[in-house]
Amino acid sequence: MRIRKKYLFYVLAILSSLIGAGVTVIDTYISVKYELNPWSLCLAIFIAGILITFLLCLILSIPVGKKSLGARIDPSFKRLRLPKKEEIKFHLMAGIGNAVATVAYFFIISIYREPSAILSFFEVVILYLLLMESIAEKNAPTLAEVQSSIVVTFGAIMASFSFQGEINLLGLLIVFFVLNPAWVVFSIYQRKLKIMKIDGRHNDAINIRFWNLIFTTFFTAILVYFIDRRNFFNAFDMLKHWNLFFLSMGITFFSYVLYIRALGLGKASVTQAVKAFTIIFAIPFSILASNFVPISFYESVPQLVLKIMGIILVIVGVISFALTEVKAYIFIKAKTGYPINELLTNLWNIKGVTSVAVVAGRYDLIAKARMRTLGKGYERIIRELEKIKGIEYFGWEAILKEWEEV
Repeated sequence: MRIRKKYLFYVLAILSSLIGAGVTVIDTYISVKYELNPWSLCLAIFIAGILITFLLCLILSIPVGKKSLGARIDPSFKRLRLPKKEEIKFHLMAGIGNAVATVAYFFIISIYREPSAILSFFEVVILYLLLMESIAEKNAPTLAEVQSSIVVTFGAIMASFSFQGEINLLGLLIVFFVLNPAWVVFSIYQRKLKIMKIDGRHNDAINIRFWNLIFTTFFTAILVYFIDRRNFFNAFDMLKHWNLFFLSMGITFFSYVLYIRALGLGKASVTQAVKAFTIIFAIPFSILASNFVPISFYESVPQLVLKIMGIILVIVGVISFALTEVKAYIFIKAKTGYPINELLTNLWNIKGVTSVAVVAGRYDLIAKARMRTLGKGYERIIRELEKIKGIEYFGWEAILKEWEEV
């Protein structure tokens, strides 16, 4: 099966958000129904998660025809394998980020008993990601990206607004200074792992998820031990709820695999913006769960109106992301005698150029560029190309449709 890359990206991100909404409701159900300590619950779920994820990876490694079963989810997947040496440092950073974010997430669940409110806190991370990408990556955010991210973020906050109870200052501080920064680290290094090439092909999301879970569990155990040593050992007693933990982490596995695949196709900030649809999906799930446990949804008409307005803003922000991206291939003929390596470096240093390949034939190099507006493409890329002395001539071809095997 083949699908346009643009559509594939949105399908993966939205499916991940749909599954993620279900997971958050399940986690909230477990926490509220059994009134479990958040630190112990966090560690217990990860311990159970390693087992169920390992079993899922083994099943997905079963060959079906010429490909493994897991290749239906990620075409790059062959089988469960040991991480390569060059992956370790990225797994370590992603594991630390995920551990800190998850510990904060379960603490937030113990404070706020509304899944849509809990999920909205993750969407504020879009602004953090844009800031980090503008510093660390070659593609600085455009005005359209900044505007869309702000719209999605405030839409998510409005969707979580509640007139009940008091504002929990500690909870908000954890959201803005612990949970979101940690999620930024996790997202950025998961994306680095996904775009990394292993044995000549892009890394697969299934192995990335499994090994991230291993590293995350290790760092989570350390955090929980130092935060609450007494409840560290209670985590093993909580494993009696293994069936619910298996359900939560089994579903989480597919949400994360789809999210990681989406990270390989788009920028982390854009992926997170699309994943904001989780807020929308969480509302019907929350209504369903409220029939079994005391999960609050809304208690007044104004709150419901604010939620609807927030959802509309999320949709508008995501659509604006979808309609502004422009991609193009640049076919380049080098001047005779000019060092190709130097030309390659000069091209790679142009902001907006995402890949460069040296080829044999009519042209010497082919570069791929991505930008949010055609005007930006001209200002940032074409004028920079004109400054490079080693280019004899070049041709710009805009990409109308791009396909990806799934």
